[in-house]
Amino acid sequence: MVLQVLPALQTGGVERTTVDVAQALQRAGWTALVASAGGPMVRELERIGAHHITLPLTSKNPLTMRANARKLAQLIREQGVDIVHARSRAPAWSARAAARRTGVHFLTTFHGTYGHSNLLKRRYNAIMLQGERVIANSVFIADHIRMVYGIDEERLVTIPRGVDIQRFDPARVSAERMIQLATDWRLPDGVPIVMLPGRLTRWKGQAVLIEALARMPDREVLALLIGDDQGRKAYRQELIDLINRRGLQGKVRLIEHCRDMAAAYMLADVVVSASTDPEAFGRVAAEAQAMGRPVIATDHGGARETVLPGQTGWLVPPADPAALAQALEQALLLDTGTRMAVAEVARQHITERFTVLQMCERTLATYSALLETT
Repeated sequence: MVLQVLPALQTGGVERTTVDVAQALQRAGWTALVASAGGPMVRELERIGAHHITLPLTSKNPLTMRANARKLAQLIREQGVDIVHARSRAPAWSARAAARRTGVHFLTTFHGTYGHSNLLKRRYNAIMLQGERVIANSVFIADHIRMVYGIDEERLVTIPRGVDIQRFDPARVSAERMIQLATDWRLPDGVPIVMLPGRLTRWKGQAVLIEALARMPDREVLALLIGDDQGRKAYRQELIDLINRRGLQGKVRLIEHCRDMAAAYMLADVVVSASTDPEAFGRVAAEAQAMGRPVIATDHGGARETVLPGQTGWLVPPADPAALAQALEQALLLDTGTRMAVAEVARQHITERFTVLQMCERTLATYSALLETT
């Protein structure tokens, strides 16, 4: 039995990976438990037969974290948990304490670089190095762990994030789904679509794309910034103000949420990931390539592993609107034959290296190897 621990089950890469692994555990005959503060993705866990336990694991209050440790230890004993898998720092402190009290295996996954600008932050982050195995979700993150913290190589396991290539498969997206989405969004006929999916937060680079489009005044294009602001109303207003200042009211739209990203990708002529900070993996670039779309991503972090420059897309310097504008021009000029060739290479690249199945198989193999050390 495996207990995964994370802050909440809202939306994002950590949450998606947790659910994917829980489903793989259930299918393999294991029992999957997940502890978090809850959220909309709890329903997904319940649908696949996994069990969710609600605890205030978003809290960094020492008293709450101590109480969480006691409750997790009780849960481990009552349910017969064999392995505790922590996916975030605050819950990891509680989870490690609970694992030590109960004598079960403890491992962690580094899902990001985390802030490490001072000694206090590095000490706080160091909990993620305390697992019997430490999983890095990309080669970039594995190298980051080595460089910033140091680690025994035998404990470090690199397991890249995976794309659900059944869900993100162009052949499975019907024309009706695309028409419905295009109608809902009132997309104009014949206008090239540039798409930047990602929650509205500054480092995701929405402003960089807006500035790039401002450098392309003669290009007919519509950019869709797809993502929830998650309460960042001030940043959302900043983007609206920037769009207005640059005279791009007819060329950029903010779309809060999309329930059918596979169909959304199919509507795009090019998909952009303009993150100014390195992505640990970069789910958008991988999903878009699985859908056969050309991508433009920032030349750092996980994008260097998932994007093949000159074959499946472009890598541009971070926070460089001019370079992004140049890449956009090239992407929008691709002819039909070239687009088809890019699509074939892109999907094959993701299918061979970055699937959910591969990620889950390697994660379950890591669990099994831990149990063999008992």
